[in-house]
Amino acid sequence: MVQKHQRLEKEIDNSMEWKPSEVPMRRALELARKAWGETHPNPMVGAVITEGDVIVAEGFHAKAGEPHAEVQALRALGRPPKPNAVLYVTLEPCSTHGRTPPCVDAIVASGIKTVVVGAEDPNPLHAGKGLTHLRNHGIKVFSGVLADACTDLNLIFNHWIKTQRPFVAVKVASTLDGRLVAMEGAGPYITGELARADVQNWRKLFPAIAVSVDTLLKDNPRLTARLPGNESCPIRFVLDRHFRSAGKKGLNLFQDVYRDRTIVVGLKSSAKSADLHWYEAEGIKVWCLEGTADEFLFHWLDTCAAQSIVGVYVEAGPRLASVFLNHHCADYFFAYYSPMISGNPNSPAWTEGSLPQLSMGRTQAFGQDVLFRGFLAQ
Repeated sequence: MVQKHQRLEKEIDNSMEWKPSEVPMRRALELARKAWGETHPNPMVGAVITEGDVIVAEGFHAKAGEPHAEVQALRALGRPPKPNAVLYVTLEPCSTHGRTPPCVDAIVASGIKTVVVGAEDPNPLHAGKGLTHLRNHGIKVFSGVLADACTDLNLIFNHWIKTQRPFVAVKVASTLDGRLVAMEGAGPYITGELARADVQNWRKLFPAIAVSVDTLLKDNPRLTARLPGNESCPIRFVLDRHFRSAGKKGLNLFQDVYRDRTIVVGLKSSAKSADLHWYEAEGIKVWCLEGTADEFLFHWLDTCAAQSIVGVYVEAGPRLASVFLNHHCADYFFAYYSPMISGNPNSPAWTEGSLPQLSMGRTQAFGQDVLFRGFLAQ
């Protein structure tokens, strides 16, 4: 009877399929975020190796052209994995040769027999092929663990790899009644410090930022990503169809140490030789676009695509936000709401025209402020 009971327990144990844990995948996501904004046009990817549910090695993709996360984790392990080793990776391992060899080959060669994947490759030509390759080599594969978070991590890459077009996100900060100027006596900012710090984080992620010439002349922004202990500068676009910013002194974008990262975008039909010479003397790049005013945004985004600028974060005033939304030139929307009512009908509002409809929306609180973000219905 004892032997029969033992056999029954063994059969039950064998019938219970092992299930991956979310804990190592959360750590892999933390590792991937260490390269926040540094991997374009590649995705951010993190990987960990566990043995007996203990993380024994970690890795992440730091920059385009450098080893991928899976290879970094295998190198960090520095020895053959144990039979119970599991590789957790936030994105499906690559199965084609780019700047680096396919990661699936390194995984197969390592001897690891179980791989857990967060999100599948967004490229329709490659999606699922890495997983199939691993399975064909006797590796057990689990996919879809924390898939939403792993997909959200690479919003810019996912869009670029599918469309070869820049991922355009429009950001506004407003009162509850849609106004972009706070009520009288409330100070210069609509949102609080936590929400404004989050904007800096997104500035760091996007390779380019854009503002209108109106915002440039009124607010004199810096448009740098100012994170604790670190300041960086993306490409800074000034959308200035008629080159109204020419000759304007004292503007941060035209005189700071990052001014070579500033690009003024205007219509060729409005360009004057004297204005172009002034920008050149100041060390400011200029894009003169063909076409009409109605075609301006489309030609600008075409040029961004040709220059492999994979994403643009548009910090929009009311007019610019309406133009992007009404012309369907944006893919994503960030709206920071402050719990105040402007009460001033003369204050500009971004809600004029058609209101955006968001899909796959996400919300996050920053003190009393709330961020709504999501994809725009096209």
